[in-house]
Order: sequence, then C-alpha cells, then structure tokens
Amino acid sequence: MTRFENQGVALKGFAIMAFIVVILAGIKAASPIVVPFVLSAFIAVICNPAINGMTRLRIPRLLAVMLMMIVIVLMGLWLASLVGSSINEFSRQLPVYRGQLVEQFAWILTKLRTFNIDLSREQILAYFDPGAALSMTTNMLSSVGGVMANLFLIILTIVFMLFEAEDLPKKLHFALDDPDMRLKQIDKFLHSVNQYMVIKTLVSLGTGLIVGIGLAIIGVDYALLWGVVAFLFNYIPNIGSIIAAIPAVLLAFIQMGPAAAGGTALLYFGTNMVMGNVVEPRYMGRGLGLSTLVVFLSLIFWGWLLGSVGMLLSVPLTMIVKIALESSQSGRWLAILLADNVDDLVPETSKENVLEEQQES
Repeated sequence: MTRFENQGVALKGFAIMAFIVVILAGIKAASPIVVPFVLSAFIAVICNPAINGMTRLRIPRLLAVMLMMIVIVLMGLWLASLVGSSINEFSRQLPVYRGQLVEQFAWILTKLRTFNIDLSREQILAYFDPGAALSMTTNMLSSVGGVMANLFLIILTIVFMLFEAEDLPKKLHFALDDPDMRLKQIDKFLHSVNQYMVIKTLVSLGTGLIVGIGLAIIGVDYALLWGVVAFLFNYIPNIGSIIAAIPAVLLAFIQMGPAAAGGTALLYFGTNMVMGNVVEPRYMGRGLGLSTLVVFLSLIFWGWLLGSVGMLLSVPLTMIVKIALESSQSGRWLAILLADNVDDLVPETSKENVLEEQQES
C-alpha cells in the first residue's frame, strides 16, 4: 500500500469519526424529540406481538390497537399515581425513619466508642440519609414521568408505528434494493430485536412481581413501588439489580433491622440469579449477552445522550446495535467485542471442526 493510499485510509477514518460526532451532537441537541420517539418505538415493539395475537383471533387490527392503547394509558396513569403517592408518604414518614435509623445504629455507635471512635447522630444521618433511599430511584422515575407528560404525542406515535409494523419488513427490503426479499439478514434482525424486547419485558415483569410480593411478605414499606423499580431496572443486567436493591435493603434495615435487610438482599439476589441465569437464557437463547464492561459503558453513554430514559433503555439500545452488527458480515467483528462470551458467537460447525482437530492432534 502506497503512502497516498495510507493517507486516504486515515482520512476516511477521521471523516467517519467526524460524522459520528456530528450525529451524536445532533441527537443530544434534539433529545426532547428523540427521547419520546425512542420510548414510543420500544413500547410499539413490545406491544406488536400482542396486536398480532389479537388479529389472529379475528379481532380487527384497529380495535386491537385501540385496546392496547387503553391498557398503556391506564398503566401510565397508575405508575404516575404510585410514584407520586409514594413520594408524598415517604416525605411524611422521613422524620420517623431518621429516628429508626439512629436506633438501629445505636449498637454500632456503642461498639465504636470502645475503640475511641465517637460519632454523633448528625454524622450518622449525614452518611446514611434515609431520603437517599428514595431519591435515587424516584429521580429517574420522575424523569421518565416527565417524558410521559407528552403522553398524547407518544400514544399517537405508537398507534402509527403499530399500523406500519406489518409493512415494515417489506419496506426495508425495497429500501435496500431487495424486492425479491432474498436478504435474510433483515428478517433475522427484525425477529431478533422483537424476540429480545418481548422476552426481556416478560422476564422483567416476572422479576418485579416476585420482588414486590416478597417485600410485602417481609413487611417493607412501598413494596409495590420497589416491585415497579425492579421491573424497570431489570432491563439493565448486573448493575440494574444492584441499583434497584439498594433503597429497598436500606429501608428494610431502617424499619426492622439487619435480619430483614439480609432477607431483602437475599430476595433480590435469589430472584435475579434465577430469572437472569436460568429463565432468561432458557427462552432468550445464547449469544445475545453483553460483557459487564459494555453494560456499564452503555449505561454512561446512553444516559449522557438521552438522559434517564437512555439509562433505562441503555442495554436494549446496545442490544439492537449488537444484533444489527451480527447480521452484517462487515460489522461482526465489533459484535464480538461487545459480546460477553466469544464462544456464543462461533458457529457450531466451527466448534465441531476445532474439536475434530484437537482429537486428531
């Protein structure tokens, strides 16, 4: 390769990087419009299988879409009411929680004094503020609620997306100059995205139900709210379950002491172990995982780009990028870098060849 060709490759790389920066800057500047659209698209993807199921039962598609919209509106209003009432109730109970927190730490303070470490009540409240148990999660839920303030726009966008869903694969084939629909990568990409979102939503719903019921049995306040938080944060593997567990564990410790806090932590750990390592891989299949580093970086990146909604949808958005890269031969190398386990991306035939070579040697 000549010097001029090397310069051309370098200039092309810089140009691509500049295009990406410009596009990201445009998305961030237009986030008030982009965020409701992204949220609408994910809700539409999740709802589309239910719409198709109703149409197979000979329910007109228009009626099926209207019924689904009624369900979404009712769920949105219920979530807003739940978060608002929980915040108001917690604000009223905050002085009581502060007193309970000092009582729970009394034995620790006594033990520390034997080592000449003297901590005051104000220092304990400064390091372990009960208000932080709720503010960390309600701030994110409130941001999502702020996006849902454009409920009318979101509902209209979802309705039009659901009506267009039937013709979307055909339009993509024609747009990519494939009228005979020979490019199976397009169908594979659409199917994989739809499968991931639906299964992830069902697993998250199961996680939220188990956590909510378990916390109600233990006796932790606002069990329903923590169940909703567990449902939403389950879209963020590894990190999300930890973030969702912190306020509930802290509140259980304040209310009932270390034993209840340990039981709450065990509930979250057991639920996420079973749902994340047994149920989800059973129905999701292998090869769709992201490395822990990629999950963490995607949380930061999408959170910076799209705010709190971007943090909640960081892993689904990254998964869509990864699925698209896997469907393309030129982008498969980047999908391998994003994957959690390289072996899941290796075709079975290649694995068999490797085993045969090892046996022969």
